[in-house]
Amino acid sequence: MSASLNLVARCAWSLTCLCAAGVGSAPALDYPSRPVRMIVGVTSGGGADVLARVIGQWLSERLGQPFVIENRPGAGTNVATEAVVRAPADGYTLLLVTPNNAINATIYERLNYVFLRDVAPVAGLMRSSPILVVHPSVPAKTIPEFIAYAKSNPNKLNMASVGNGSSGHVAGELFKMMAGVSMVHVPYRGAAPALTDLISGQVQVMFVGPTAAIQYIRSGTLRALAMTAAKRSATLPEIPIVGEFIPGYEASQFYGIGAPRGTLAEVVDKLNKEINAGLADPKIKARLADDGTMLAGSPADFGKLVAEETEKWAKVVKFAGIKAITD
Repeated sequence: MSASLNLVARCAWSLTCLCAAGVGSAPALDYPSRPVRMIVGVTSGGGADVLARVIGQWLSERLGQPFVIENRPGAGTNVATEAVVRAPADGYTLLLVTPNNAINATIYERLNYVFLRDVAPVAGLMRSSPILVVHPSVPAKTIPEFIAYAKSNPNKLNMASVGNGSSGHVAGELFKMMAGVSMVHVPYRGAAPALTDLISGQVQVMFVGPTAAIQYIRSGTLRALAMTAAKRSATLPEIPIVGEFIPGYEASQFYGIGAPRGTLAEVVDKLNKEINAGLADPKIKARLADDGTMLAGSPADFGKLVAEETEKWAKVVKFAGIKAITD
């Protein structure tokens, strides 16, 4: 990670701690004393929304106040993020942090905030990994066969994604960069229309989350070639990882909780402790087992991860020339 990003991440967290030292800990002792909003930058029903609701319910039960999920989709999660950045730093407005927050830092030339500076890390929740799936018409059953086919047929394969600059899109661009292949990116407005066209053969390739893809893989409607994780999945061990064929390739999605800069360290620590307890709870682990790997750790651990992902995807975005698409 570059020294500049590392410094920004450390400064963001240090500022939170300094504010805590100056204000005192009394307000944190009875936190929360009223409902807490958790703002989610995607529509309800998707995997990220479900994750937020599972953790929100856990926090409600543990802390005795409602944690209300508020969906604010728009501008690749920027609408939700800006709402949190502008909220009072009192612990009563939280953000579901997603891969978009790391990717958007480079895709968008002008944002009204700097994520690493303006959002304090609270806790990591989960890492999940897309699966590289293809339509059965693609004559490749392994990654080496797929790379050979793509090289022999440059730009013949259409690669769907749930949107320009989405985590699946940049995972595909990283694959193209490291494998030296050319595919045409076809962005959609969500997973449902993208999968519909993939199943019908209108597009041939997609990097898609396991929750959305697994039923089609098991039925044979789509063929799984590899996962994008750093190691094989415990729940899908039969699917290899891209890194077994392209050393160093990894494209996981991460999720966590953030708060406005300046939120009391005592509040952050209390939330972090309870979230980590939830991630260790057998019922929650079972509920989320198919979606990814738990990310328990300190606020600083999560801040470091976000900074590393921001730097990583900046290189891919610049290499691929990805630009934000605005309506």
